[in-house]
Amino acid sequence: MPFDFLSLAAHGLMPLSWWGYFVVALVMTHVTIACVTIFLHRAQAHRALDLHPAISHFFRFWLWLTTGMLTKEWVAIHRKHHAKVETDEDPHSPQTRGINTVFWQGTELYRAEAKNLEAMDKYGRGTPDDWIERNLYTRFGWQGVGLMLMVNLTLFGPIGATIWAVQMMWIPITAAGVINGIGHYWGYRNFACADASTNIVPWGILIGGEELHNNHHAYGTSAKLSSRWYEFDIGWMYIRMLESLGLAQVRKVAPRLKVDPDAKAQPDHTTLQAVITHRYAVVSTYARTLKAACAAELLALRQRAGRGEILHVPSVRRLKRWLSGDPTSPLHERERETLAHALENSKALQTIYAMRQELNGLWERSTESSEQLLIRLQDWCRRAESSGIAPLAQFSVQLKRYA
Repeated sequence: MPFDFLSLAAHGLMPLSWWGYFVVALVMTHVTIACVTIFLHRAQAHRALDLHPAISHFFRFWLWLTTGMLTKEWVAIHRKHHAKVETDEDPHSPQTRGINTVFWQGTELYRAEAKNLEAMDKYGRGTPDDWIERNLYTRFGWQGVGLMLMVNLTLFGPIGATIWAVQMMWIPITAAGVINGIGHYWGYRNFACADASTNIVPWGILIGGEELHNNHHAYGTSAKLSSRWYEFDIGWMYIRMLESLGLAQVRKVAPRLKVDPDAKAQPDHTTLQAVITHRYAVVSTYARTLKAACAAELLALRQRAGRGEILHVPSVRRLKRWLSGDPTSPLHERERETLAHALENSKALQTIYAMRQELNGLWERSTESSEQLLIRLQDWCRRAESSGIAPLAQFSVQLKRYA
C-alpha cells in the first residue's frame, strides 16, 4: 500500500477523534503542571524533597519542551516572592500591582523580573548548573518549544498546532495568572499568614495542588500542600508514588499539632513550643472558639442600637476575620472606626480582642528568652481563665494541652 502523504499532512502519524485530541492536550498540560509543582516549586525552590537524577532530568527536559523556562529564573522569582511577599518588591503581588495586572500580565511581570540579575544571583542559588543546563537549556531556551511544535505537527497534523498553543498558554494562565493572582486575592484561608494568600479550592487537581496556596505560604518548605481532611493535593499523590518507586525522598512536611490527653495545671516549655510552631492553627482555633461569644456581644450591641444609641456594629464574619487575621496588617479607616466603636461599647469584646493581640506577641517577641515567653504564656492563661468569658477560659484549657 503506497504511503499517503496527503493523509499524513492532514492528520499526522496519530489521527484521533476530537475527544482524543482533547485528552492528549489535557495529559500533556497536566504533565507540565506536575513538573512545575514537583520539580520547580517543591524540590528546587523550597527543598522539600529530593528527586532521583533520572526523574529530575525528565522534569527539566519536559519543561524545556513545553515552557522554555529556566530553572534558576523560576526558582529565584518564586523565592523572592516569599521573601518580599505583598510588598512593592514582590514580583507579582495583586495587593500592590492590582489583580488585573497580575492575572492578565503575569508573564510580562515574570520576564521583567528575570532580567534582574541581582535577584537571580541572590535567590537562584543551588539550582542546576551542569553542562546540559548551560549548553542546551539556557543557551537554546526557546528552541525547545519549537521542537515541541514540530513533534505535535508530526504526530497530529495541523491540530497539533492548536495543542501546542494550549501547552504554551497553560503555565502563563494557571501559574502566572491564577496562582499568583487569584491565589493572593480570592478564596478561603486555613492559616492567618502575614500575607494575602488563599486556597482557591480544596481540591488541588487541575493545577497539581497549587490551588492550596494559603497552606503553602503557612508552611513553605512542606512537600505536602493539603492540610485539612477534605483537601486533596494531587501533586503530593504523585510524590508518594515516586517515593514508593525509589525516585523521590521527602525531606519536610508541615508539622502536625499534638494534644496531650491529660490537662495541665499550667503551660510548660512543650506547650510554648507547640503554640509558636502551630501559631496559624492557634489563631484559627481562637477565632472559631470565640465566635459564639462575639456573636452574643454583637447581638447585644445591635439591640442597644435599636433603642436609639448610635453604634457601629460589625458583622460576626468581619469580627472573626479580624480575630483570625494578622493583627499587624493595617485596616481601612472605616474598619478601624467600626472596630473601635464595637470595642468601646463591649468590655467582653475588648478582652477577646486584646487577648488575641497578646497571643500574637508570643511569636513576635524574638528577642525574649524562652523563659520570659513562658511566663507571658502562663500569665495569659491565668487571665483568660479568670476573665469570666467561658469560651475564652475553655480555649485556655485546650491550649495548655498542646504538645
